[in-house]
Amino acid sequence: MPNGYHGKILHVNLNDLSWEVETPPEEFYRKYMGGSALGMYYVLKNTPPSVGPFDPENTLALTLSVVTGVAISGQSRLTASAKSPLTGAIGDSQSGGFFPAEMKFSGFDGVILYGKAEKPVYLWIKEGEVELRPADHLWGKDTAEVETLIKDELDDKRIQILQTGIAGENLVRFAALISMANRANGRTGLGAVMGSKNLKAIAVRGKMRPTVADKAGLNDLARWGAKNFPDSDVFGLGVYGTAEVTSWQDETGGLPTRNWTSGTFEGAEAIDGKTMSDTILKERDTCYACTVKCKRVVEITEGDYKVDPVHGGPEYETLATFGSYSGIDNLLAVSLANQYCNQYGMDTISCGATIAWAMDCFEQGILTKDDTGGIELRFGDAKAMTEMTEMIAKRQGFGDVLAEGSALAAQKLGKGQELVVTAKGMELPAHMPEVKRSLGLIYAVNPFGADHQSHEHDPSYEDYPERMKEIGLIDSQTADNLNQEKVHYALTTQYLYSTMDSINVCQFVFGPAWQLYGSEQLRQVVELVTGWDVSVEELLEVGARRLNMLRAYNAREGFGRDQDKLSPKLFHPRVGGATDGVALTEKEIEDAKDMYYGQAGWDVSTGTPTKARLAELGLEWVADLM
Repeated sequence: MPNGYHGKILHVNLNDLSWEVETPPEEFYRKYMGGSALGMYYVLKNTPPSVGPFDPENTLALTLSVVTGVAISGQSRLTASAKSPLTGAIGDSQSGGFFPAEMKFSGFDGVILYGKAEKPVYLWIKEGEVELRPADHLWGKDTAEVETLIKDELDDKRIQILQTGIAGENLVRFAALISMANRANGRTGLGAVMGSKNLKAIAVRGKMRPTVADKAGLNDLARWGAKNFPDSDVFGLGVYGTAEVTSWQDETGGLPTRNWTSGTFEGAEAIDGKTMSDTILKERDTCYACTVKCKRVVEITEGDYKVDPVHGGPEYETLATFGSYSGIDNLLAVSLANQYCNQYGMDTISCGATIAWAMDCFEQGILTKDDTGGIELRFGDAKAMTEMTEMIAKRQGFGDVLAEGSALAAQKLGKGQELVVTAKGMELPAHMPEVKRSLGLIYAVNPFGADHQSHEHDPSYEDYPERMKEIGLIDSQTADNLNQEKVHYALTTQYLYSTMDSINVCQFVFGPAWQLYGSEQLRQVVELVTGWDVSVEELLEVGARRLNMLRAYNAREGFGRDQDKLSPKLFHPRVGGATDGVALTEKEIEDAKDMYYGQAGWDVSTGTPTKARLAELGLEWVADLM
């Protein structure tokens, strides 16, 4: 029997409501580990070239890893992979909570979805048994309602459910997959892919816990984490959540404000983590077996912005995209917008940033009330922001236009393109490359669009030298340059983050810098669970393998160097605060791309993985598909 995984992948054909179980060999699991690398294997193998994101042939992979479900912090993670409706490139997204561990306990390491059901259905998996059930009665219901209805129908309150919301049913291009009515596979719009397949939800339950090669050793490492957590740099996440960085971002000029016009927001304190904790925080929630408890749960019982704690609470990205991006300092309104996103199933970053783009256009006279259906979308208008969030989910009025995302909305309207802030058509998260220069490079080259969790941010190279040595980085650089060594740092940490998305561990718990556990301890976890004699270098190769597969998929779909670019607005100087007058330059990004492609072993002129590099990674079969 394998340790850490079941050796079973469930393949579900929604066209005829059939399924079969694949049993890959051990070497397959060691090569791909799980998560994003595992998902990309099936997406590349089973999705024909040039298939549209809403075509039934767009394969949707939901994958766990060889460590999911064991008793240590940070392992209950799920990766979703498919062609993205938002970008047309590969879509990739992670989530936490309790669904991933319960899915493992139900008996499978992954679920691969094909085709489209004639009528809405949901997938029920229990103890290795599989059933597709009618879901007409669930269609049009919000996420909390669906949670209740399925648990009542199956008579088990401990069932975990992953679902597409009303936004996914309506094919909102940044629709999310939601579990627990508050945890999201948010980025790249994969909730819309599930909705396009008429698959409303996946419900899982089981007691098939994976075996562990060295249970005593794993328990020792888990106890080490719990003991050292209060003295770790991640402790603040438990106290204030990711919102703890809001004020710091503002002080350094790195808090995107009024659609990236500025890096400082006069209302930052009103929406930061301490203010949330002092006012509306009801409790801290956690993921399966995790000691950090960084998840916020808020409650508002009076006034215009009532919020139900079942939908959790806003993280930093949400506070910024619905707050500073739109010049809104109303924490209650931002919390309601967060609820709408979890209630209807939308990515908070793309949703908030798209509304901010529309507000910028309105302020500059590019959009008028004739375009918006009479709504004055002005910076600082909390009521307009919350109303538009709900309209987007339901594709009502001008919300139907914004449901396309800012880049496609601008294209559809034929105006406002100069104010869009995206990479590959996906809205930028709330970390500014003016402060952390390598972010500009990674935003541009990342296969699925701008992502702040695809490599380690610049300050860590100087701040955590011992951890950096574990992955071979010994020449620390300041945050304000983008030289050869900084590019090497960006690529190396991108490999590590790519590894973590394949081993499916939380990047707030494992990582190369400030996290609770370092890279060497991640290696130990894999070894203790599986019994494999692995090295950090082998794990980094898994990350490189995943990154090359993502790029190869994009190359097959026509994405190369020309699409590795940033929006023009990022090359205009910021106004106010610590980054007043600061801007990226197109030359530094282009020069950095030359260095990055060369170091990655890709064709510098196209940004495409070479056959030689794919062969080094054991991916000859990928080269044959390009």
